[in-house]
Amino acid sequence: MSHEPNNTAALTTGPVGWTLLKMAVPMLGGFVSMIIFNAIDTYFVSELGTDPLTAIGFTVPVIMVVFSVAFGMGMGAAAVVSRAIGEGDQDRVRRLATHGLILAVVAVGFFCFLGLTFLEPIFRLINADERLIPLIAQYMRIWLVGMVFVVVPIVGNSVIRATGDTVLPAVIMLVGASANVLLDWLLIFGHWGFPRMELAGAALATVIARAVTLVLSVVILHYRYRLLEWAIPGLRTLLRSWGRILSIGLPACATNVTVTILFGTLTWLAATISGETVAAINVGRLAVHFPDMVVMAVAASLVPFVGQNLGQGRFDRIRAGLRGTQIFALIWGGASYGVLALAAWPLARIFSNDDTVLGPIVQFLRIVPIGMAVIGPAILTGSMLNGLHKPLWSSALRIIHVLTMVALACAGRVLWGYVGMLVGIVIADVIVASVGVACGWWIVAREARLFVPKEEMESPLPFLPSEKPETTASWD
Repeated sequence: MSHEPNNTAALTTGPVGWTLLKMAVPMLGGFVSMIIFNAIDTYFVSELGTDPLTAIGFTVPVIMVVFSVAFGMGMGAAAVVSRAIGEGDQDRVRRLATHGLILAVVAVGFFCFLGLTFLEPIFRLINADERLIPLIAQYMRIWLVGMVFVVVPIVGNSVIRATGDTVLPAVIMLVGASANVLLDWLLIFGHWGFPRMELAGAALATVIARAVTLVLSVVILHYRYRLLEWAIPGLRTLLRSWGRILSIGLPACATNVTVTILFGTLTWLAATISGETVAAINVGRLAVHFPDMVVMAVAASLVPFVGQNLGQGRFDRIRAGLRGTQIFALIWGGASYGVLALAAWPLARIFSNDDTVLGPIVQFLRIVPIGMAVIGPAILTGSMLNGLHKPLWSSALRIIHVLTMVALACAGRVLWGYVGMLVGIVIADVIVASVGVACGWWIVAREARLFVPKEEMESPLPFLPSEKPETTASWD
């Protein structure tokens, strides 16, 4: 086997639509497998009763904070690695990929400490009922200890996608999801001689399945793409790489965490109505994730596509890719709303037979997805901006969107209760997402005029060193 990395700028030639389709379809398969796993996981937990299902609903905002950080770092790693591939700098490709994984491990340690230290106060802050705290703690303590197995594979898969390969990351996600479903069945209910662990079993199943994905992603990065450097890096070299990754990943992380906290506000808002509405929102979000995953697969493909083409100054391909994907997302979002609205009752009955939960689920599915037609193109605009190394624009648009959503949801809650809250979310989607798409196109036009090939690797973060060569013989 060759010891040279199999990394070329494969996304800068060929028909744009076909290139993105080849990337998005495998990604969609991987995402759908994960959503199916989440749906089955939720179904298994719902078999334990309304309290466990509601407890899991309260864990979602906290878990999403961790996922937000992981996906932000993954996006930063994918953007800088894909651009380095487009520029043909293989040494920098390996260095950035390896240092991105090290950064993920460091971040895990920090968030694990915070989560375990402030576990119960966090959930009391988002209005969790005292009787649910023991159930929440039972789940979250195991999940937090195994967080490294959740975060590192997300970053590793992002690096693999930066090469243009979306098939293997999808396979990794499928394997992890399949293992999770089997382990859920064994550990939650205690089949085949395993102990009945209920919510603790659901958490342990997730940790074990994610450990499998960690091993797979590291093996592929090393043996197939030769992207890992096993030598201990010099501190300055490490900080330079982190500066490049964090210049995109940090705004993305901050945005994702801010958005997740604001969505936690929506959970708190729902909890002021009843615990059943929290469970309903959790189920409703899960159902909406299925059509959302199509757009997310395309969005995940856009980051390496834009990054590699940016490395070669191919703004014609960037514009063509963004235009085609936005038109697709607009049509897909409208069609998805029609299906969810018509199938609201059958979907709700999959997850609950409790009338106090069924009604709010149906209301969610018939109101919130109205905004999907505009939110899809806006999501694609954000991915394009990150691939274009303009994360602050992407972050600003996303944060403004969610701040508006929370404000209008709160106003709607005061005026019309639960339904008013849902209508507020839709109005925010339509107004802010439309403005964001227009801003995105203006930024693409401006960057095409100002583009300078192969930029010096000057770190945008003032507290980290740049990658510009020093006058001395060694960078370390």
